[in-house]
Amino acid sequence: MAKVAFIGLGVMGYPMAGHLVKAGHEVKVYNRTQAKAEAWVAQHGGSFGKTPAEAAIDAEIVFVCVGNDQDLYQVTIEAEGALAGMKSGAVLVDHTTASAEAARKLAEVCNSQGYGFIDAPVSGGQAGAENGVLSVMCGGEAATYEKVAPVIDAYAKSQRLLGAAGAGQLAKMMNQICIAGLVQGLAEAIHFGQQAGMDVAEVIDVIQHGAAGSWQMVNRHKTMIEDHYDYGFAVDWMRKDLDIVLSEARRNGARLPVTAIVDQFYAEVQAMGGNRWDTSSLLKVLQKASS
Repeated sequence: MAKVAFIGLGVMGYPMAGHLVKAGHEVKVYNRTQAKAEAWVAQHGGSFGKTPAEAAIDAEIVFVCVGNDQDLYQVTIEAEGALAGMKSGAVLVDHTTASAEAARKLAEVCNSQGYGFIDAPVSGGQAGAENGVLSVMCGGEAATYEKVAPVIDAYAKSQRLLGAAGAGQLAKMMNQICIAGLVQGLAEAIHFGQQAGMDVAEVIDVIQHGAAGSWQMVNRHKTMIEDHYDYGFAVDWMRKDLDIVLSEARRNGARLPVTAIVDQFYAEVQAMGGNRWDTSSLLKVLQKASS
């Protein structure tokens, strides 16, 4: 069993760190709001550090799961960041959905200071984190990945090394491109059916078993029909992710016309006050336009 640190106890990190305890690992946590770290320790045991550096002391692996590039730099390479407390040979595993540029920068810094680095963004949402069935997309060196993969198994349904540092983040971008298109397609299908007077739930009960089926269709169509949008991944976070995607596409020359349009639809959701609605709220934009 490993001695690990987990930095960032949000809706994803809190249960992920808990799964590490259940798997038998010794866990020390850090969260910007210390009360949440204290609550986690009261629930799961282990201990907490008052700074990322303190949490990282003596850890073999330091996991990070925060909001964005800026948050990531703050808890890793800035003053009192994790790297200030890590021991030689330890590995930093970043579960943040961040830019590939940030992953490459952290890999360079870690390598220069004698640490390993793996960028490992996840997919599966809050439910996947709570149930320990996340998909983990990894970038970094093979030998480093082999050290951390058995520990990541505590909350992963699947994981794979996909290339050098940054490859995990690029894979997550592909994931978000797929989700954006799928949710928009589902929203349009439901809207079309409603406008046509169909029993949408009955139709989807049939088509979800065919070629049109998807996780989004199976898990979100009922809540969309019921006009409930407090499930899963928030629009604000999706827009953050799509900004990363579209910025990377401008760098590498990829054409993403559908993704760009869906990003603007999410901007309309935000303008409607739906910042914390889940991503399936794209249906609200269509309904508003036809009302």
